Amino acid sequence: MSNEAILADLQKSVETWDIKLVQSATQAAIDAKIPVGTIISDGLGKGMEKVGEMFDKAEIYLPQVVAASKTMEVALKLLEPLMQSGEGSLRGTVIMGTVEGDIHEIGKNVCCAMLRGAGYNVIDLGPDASAMDFMDAAEENDAQVVGGSALMTTTLESQREIVETIKEMDAPYKAIFGGAPCSQEWCDEIGADGYSETANEIIELVNKLVA
Repeated sequence: MSNEAILADLQKSVETWDIKLVQSATQAAIDAKIPVGTIISDGLGKGMEKVGEMFDKAEIYLPQVVAASKTMEVALKLLEPLMQSGEGSLRGTVIMGTVEGDIHEIGKNVCCAMLRGAGYNVIDLGPDASAMDFMDAAEENDAQVVGGSALMTTTLESQREIVETIKEMDAPYKAIFGGAPCSQEWCDEIGADGYSETANEIIELVNKLVA
């Protein structure tokens, strides 16, 4: 089986959340000595990108995105020994959460699934996370990026607070935000490092910030 065929199977396994296929294709990729980075970016990650596009067009819904993410996690588990031996460690760590005062999680959960699918270590703080929750988690996990979702206009100020806390603490983290009332203009106003309108955009955004 050619490397291209193996990578195509990896992509298909994520798009169709096929656990058996992802196990066999990942093992085939390991046996073929395909580099871990290639397995993640050109196989699994491509599948996750397609899942994101389908989600954005409302062709699939959150349960399917979660299923695809879980399929991806099965592959990452199999790749773990190679990652730990330094052959292709995860691309970086992202702290995600819904900001203080807000309990809406669907958009944030999709973003977490997409980032995990793209090979990032994602720490999910859940809903109602304060600026200090983000800072503590970022420090503990040696994160590069913190991402806060707000689904209510009243909680947008909590995003500003995260940016201000990063500045006050002179911390090295990049801050990115999203959510229904959030916009590029708002992120520019508060001095954020990035804005993601859809779950699919977040991968490209984080890739740029971590590069």
